[in-house]
Amino acid sequence: MLRDDINTALKESMKAGDKVRLSTLRLVNAALKDRDIEARGQGKDPLGDDEIRALLSKMAKQREESARIYEENGRPELAEQERAEIAVIQDFLPRQLDEAETRAVIAAVVAEIEAKGIKDMGRTMAVLKERHAGAIDFGKASPWVKDALTAS
Repeated sequence: MLRDDINTALKESMKAGDKVRLSTLRLVNAALKDRDIEARGQGKDPLGDDEIRALLSKMAKQREESARIYEENGRPELAEQERAEIAVIQDFLPRQLDEAETRAVIAAVVAEIEAKGIKDMGRTMAVLKERHAGAIDFGKASPWVKDALTAS
């Protein structure tokens, strides 16, 4: 389970004295506990691996945005700190597919489900999310799916 992997990495970083990794993993655990408390309040189970991956992905994107802002405002040391945190978070996420790989996966799914146009966008995205959650940036993939569907 992903949660166990995070806790194990936290203990290892504590023993190794890796302060950046330790502080980042503590932030991750705090975010997980917050979401678990929120879910419990709504009568739901604690977060599963897919939900944890989504949370980690969101945390990485937030840090990337912060790093960009820091660089624009002449604070490269803070941007570097954000990027170090991103690297720690990405250790627990699946490898992101690049544009060519993503387009190939989209084309394969469109062919497999026999999507015939833009009306099948939702069905195509659902299959992609089911099979490649965490490995595809769906914000970037959406226009590529539209391209593939209008070309078919």
